[in-house]
Formats: sequence, C-alpha cells, structure tokens
Amino acid sequence: VINVYKEKGYTSHDVVAIVRKTLNIKKVGHTGTLDPDAEGVLPVCIGQATKLADYIMAERKSYTAEITFGAETTTQDASGDIIKEYEYIFDENRLREVIDTFKGEQTQVPPMYSAIKINGKKLYEIAREGREIERKARKITIYDIRIAEINPPNKAIIEIDCSKGTYIRSLCSDLGNKLGWGAFMSSLTRTASGKFKLNEAVKLDELKNAAERGEAEKFIIPPDDVLSGYKRVTVSEKADKYLYNGGKIQEKYFTKQPKALQEDEIAAVYDFENHLVGLYTLKKEETNFYIKPFKMLV
Repeated sequence: VINVYKEKGYTSHDVVAIVRKTLNIKKVGHTGTLDPDAEGVLPVCIGQATKLADYIMAERKSYTAEITFGAETTTQDASGDIIKEYEYIFDENRLREVIDTFKGEQTQVPPMYSAIKINGKKLYEIAREGREIERKARKITIYDIRIAEINPPNKAIIEIDCSKGTYIRSLCSDLGNKLGWGAFMSSLTRTASGKFKLNEAVKLDELKNAAERGEAEKFIIPPDDVLSGYKRVTVSEKADKYLYNGGKIQEKYFTKQPKALQEDEIAAVYDFENHLVGLYTLKKEETNFYIKPFKMLV
C-alpha cells in the first residue's frame, strides 16, 4: 500500500492511473474517493494488497474542512452554483452549541453529487442531467467534531473524525441548515484514513522521482504493517500446505497465537516461515479453536 497525498485537481481515478504507470503494475486500486477539489490522504493498494482495499476503507477517517456560511450551492461545496443566500447574525456560541449536536451515531442523506450508484447510474450523472432523486439515508458515526478556527463573519474551520461513508459536504450543509445560516464546504483535506496519516503521505511527483531513481519501494508499506491491528496466528510447518490451499486448520497446529482469541474474530495468519498468507476467521469446536479462510492474500 502507498499512502498517497492526493493534491487538488486530481481525481482518485487519476491517482490510480499515475501510480499504475509510475510503478508499471497492473493491479492498482484506491481506498475511498476524494473529490477533485479535495486533498489529502488516499491509500493506494498495489498487487495482492488490492484485496485489502475494503478493510482500509472500513477504517475511521479524519478531515479538516472549511465551512462558508450564508449560502447553499448545488453541490454543497465551492464547485457548485449558489442556489440560495441567507441573511444571518454570526453567533460563535450558537455555532459551538449546534456543532456539538452532530457528535455520535446518526443518519445522513448522501449528496446528489456523489459516486453512489442507483440502478446502475452514478448520482452525479443524474444530477448533471438536472434531476434529483430520492436517496436513502445511511448510518454514519461522527466520533468527534471540533472547531479549529473561527473567521467571522462567514467562515470556520472544523476537524472531524468519522466513520466510512460520511460526506463532509453534507455535514457542512446540514450544519448550516440547523443554524438557519445556510452553509457549504469551501475546502477539504483528509488528514487520516485508518493508520495512514497526512504527515507520512507521498505526493505523486515525489513518487515519480523516487521511481526514476529505483527507490519507489521506500514508499511501499507491506501488508504486515497495514494489518498490524489484527491479532496474529502462525501455524506449524505441517499445516503449511493446508494453509496455502485454503483449508481449515485446527488449533493444535498453531505455533503462535494471541492469548485472548474470540470466536468469529478475524486474524492475520502466517505460515511456518512467517509469511503473511491471509485473513482467517477464528471458529470454535467445543473447547478448541480452528481457523478458516476469510481473505487469501497469496
């Protein structure tokens, strides 16, 4: 996995294409779309690690966003046309009170300008046709939301820690509606995606220059590091052939295992020589555990 710093002006698809060409690798995929006007952390999976994309996408995200109050736009961000303007009196205390109400589990209606598919068509394609259709609200979690900077009379910078599937544009718009001031997102930076942090991300030019020097590998994070949050199981040499064939392996063949194994937990499983083979689900038969394949990485 490469922790790419996506700069403004690139689509997430652009980043994948550039990484594919730079490293001359066919299997490349990103782990969560960032809009062209947004910037920040975009983990890109290469080779067999593309199988880990769903797990990286499922991790919590962190963002820094600028909100502009006093107007709504067609896209809920600065790229859209203004459709409504508001007169309001900026009140910092009220802003802080209302922002706090957005913490926790909730539902959010995705924006029309998003890549979600309905009946095989992306919402933004429907929006560009001048149509709006009903969207189902989705469950999201805002783990934390805080004000980083206030720039009255019409701007504030907020920091958000949230679950997968949260649209920060919609959050900004919803905040403006609840205040009665109107609002849109005027800039966005993703500062973290799971364990991938902004200060460790590599820009595409830097990756290209390293590749030309034959040093691109220093930016490639091995799957072992990506899966460091999972419990680890290592099996004996006798079990290796069953492991690579995707077979069920009994606990008696475990040479290393964590103390607190839980049934149905997913663990990173290694062969006798400590090579990562895949993610396996822990199961229990009477008093003994066994593992069965969940996601093979070989």
